[in-house]
Amino acid sequence: MTTHGGPDARGIPRHDFSTNANACGPAPIAWSEVDASRYPDPSYTALRAALAAHHRVTADRIVIAASASEFIARISTAIALATPGAGVFIPRPCYGDYAAAAAARGLCDVERDAAALVWHASPSSPLGRSAPLPWIDGAVHVIDCAYAPLQLSGQQHRMSDTAWQLWSPNKALGLTGIRAAYAIAPEADPLVRPLRDLAPSWPLGAHGVAMLTAWTQPGTQQWLHDSLATLRRWKLRQLDLCASLGWQCEDSETPFHLARADGLIERLPALRERGIKLRDTTSMGLPGAVRISVQPPEAQDALARAWRETST
Repeated sequence: MTTHGGPDARGIPRHDFSTNANACGPAPIAWSEVDASRYPDPSYTALRAALAAHHRVTADRIVIAASASEFIARISTAIALATPGAGVFIPRPCYGDYAAAAAARGLCDVERDAAALVWHASPSSPLGRSAPLPWIDGAVHVIDCAYAPLQLSGQQHRMSDTAWQLWSPNKALGLTGIRAAYAIAPEADPLVRPLRDLAPSWPLGAHGVAMLTAWTQPGTQQWLHDSLATLRRWKLRQLDLCASLGWQCEDSETPFHLARADGLIERLPALRERGIKLRDTTSMGLPGAVRISVQPPEAQDALARAWRETST
């Protein structure tokens, strides 16, 4: 089972540093106007048109997905059906679902030059850094854009028109409890039809449609823009606080960063008992570190108190 941050068997953490949801959220969306008593349009015609206009592409290039993870699984299935045992390049450290989806479908974890499917994230998790897409002729390339809307600094690399782009705005909107995503296909890509054929009926419910529709609206984008300024301030404060605790933090371009400290991994259960949850990155291929999302000052202060309490 792939490891994730967020709520666990103990419930919702009082101060959750383990997920990368925008801590300024949730974004203001008029949920009272959502009609959950009816099915959405199974073709998502209006939604695909809105997303296409937002990205300045044609609607036939938009593929709706139940979540980023569901799309990762679905495109892995499409590759496996077309070429059983094909090679997949998985950058490391990275989100665990790329490897999990490949292994479940009999795809081989290979070096980039031998891959039929190339995964790339910019910015990536858990490092929180952006990089240009490495190109391999003949391969299907997918750029995971989950954290592109949350990039606080650094160079924003241009999205390639010849690669798939996978967007999951729930993190940027602070709404990770709503699962909804979409992908933008390269123009006239032959994978569009099999990916739509492999989709379940109604991958999005009414609330997912509402969130993605709101994502395309100027008011929501302005809210996101304003939140980034707040996150930058909180991040500077959080990095200073971590340094005062003796933690070593790595540079990142996002509202999350890596940290290491003597005894930190061993003390994660004790911190969890005090309402603090951090993300151990061992399952992402980076043992000995934690990924910490930027949180408001009151949560940061609670982290510092809990850390000092567990050191006595």
